[in-house]
Amino acid sequence: MRAAMRTGGISPAEADMEAHVRGICFKTGPPRFIGIELEWLMHDLRDPATPVAPARLHAAVAALRELPLRSALTFEPGGQLELSSRPCASLTACVADTSADLALVRDLLARVGLGIAGHGHNPWHPPRRVLTDHRYASMERYFDRFGTAGRSMMCCTASVQVCVDAGHAEPGPLGVGRRWRLAHLLGAVLTAAFANSPLAQGVPTGYRSTRQAVWAAMDPGRTLAPPDGADPRAAWSAYVLDAPVMFIRSDHGPWPLADGLTFRQWVRRGRPRPPDIEDLDYHITTLFPPVRPRGHLELRMIDAQSGQDGWIVPLAVTAALFDDPEAAETVYRVVKPLAETAGGAPAPRNALWRNAARHALTDPELHAAAVSCFATALEALPRIGASDRILTAVADFTDRYVARGRCPADDLTAPVAGAAPTGKERRP
Repeated sequence: MRAAMRTGGISPAEADMEAHVRGICFKTGPPRFIGIELEWLMHDLRDPATPVAPARLHAAVAALRELPLRSALTFEPGGQLELSSRPCASLTACVADTSADLALVRDLLARVGLGIAGHGHNPWHPPRRVLTDHRYASMERYFDRFGTAGRSMMCCTASVQVCVDAGHAEPGPLGVGRRWRLAHLLGAVLTAAFANSPLAQGVPTGYRSTRQAVWAAMDPGRTLAPPDGADPRAAWSAYVLDAPVMFIRSDHGPWPLADGLTFRQWVRRGRPRPPDIEDLDYHITTLFPPVRPRGHLELRMIDAQSGQDGWIVPLAVTAALFDDPEAAETVYRVVKPLAETAGGAPAPRNALWRNAARHALTDPELHAAAVSCFATALEALPRIGASDRILTAVADFTDRYVARGRCPADDLTAPVAGAAPTGKERRP
């Protein structure tokens, strides 16, 4: 009892877990690095609508692992391919490194009749898991409790994840508290502007970002944004410890599900065995909010983008708005009203995400914010040394989509735009 009182009413073990989360979640300092994680849907080049045999996917990935890539290459449960860049000291270097790796990947895959496509949600196929290890088998069993969204998330979704440094410990436009809040407010604008997943199995879902809708439809304790708070470390550590544990790892599978146990309850009860720091670190890998602190900030809310260079635009816009001090201050003032209702009261944060996923830039407030954010980014990009290639890509995207209140998803549903609802929309 006295030990618990000395740590503010919690046990030493619980205090150690909280301290560990706080210590690893935000690495503060001047913003210096930028990175990107790109997920792609692998498909048959001649007929994307025909599912690729798992053995063929595994063989292609094995060959890709032999390439001299700068980026880390991983294989996702539904056969998605992910490239994670190394931290780069400039936006231009990140684009150059990643483009070189993608050229190698596309060339090798083309030689075996495969390609990679940028869609936030697989527009052709239902969920099909091709990885069979204990982690994904147990995740599938866990998410099945909440319906079909979990399988869609694991096997059908793909994103552009932009990674920025956490920022200064001190307050200011580049301070960690401001950047954490900016990530959540700007994140909804990025979701809307880059929405690129309106279809599931060839049928409109009613969302422009079906990927974001799928994530929100799963276990809310691990996929929705944490409550807003003045101290991001406190907000994140509470989120981590109060999130449900998916499963208890063991030497043998399948791993048993945790039956609603939060990590904090697991620490306090110590059953079926006491958790350790390794369990905590693994638990964090099963949490999927739109913004995840991993020392840096991982922005996870952007749909995968189509085309050779589509991914460059969300990377460039995010880098400009986070790492140029003038732009960061300007855009924070632009997006801050999104967190308030018409009466000035705080608005439900996750309602903003749902609105972005469904309506994208047809929503007047999100459209107005996006116009300001992209204009600010275009002004800031030369200041952070962006190349002409990057500036052209952002300007073209702004003219084609943002200025017109459109997003890439609208290109995929254009043939049926304006048609009356048929009642046949496929739920994500």
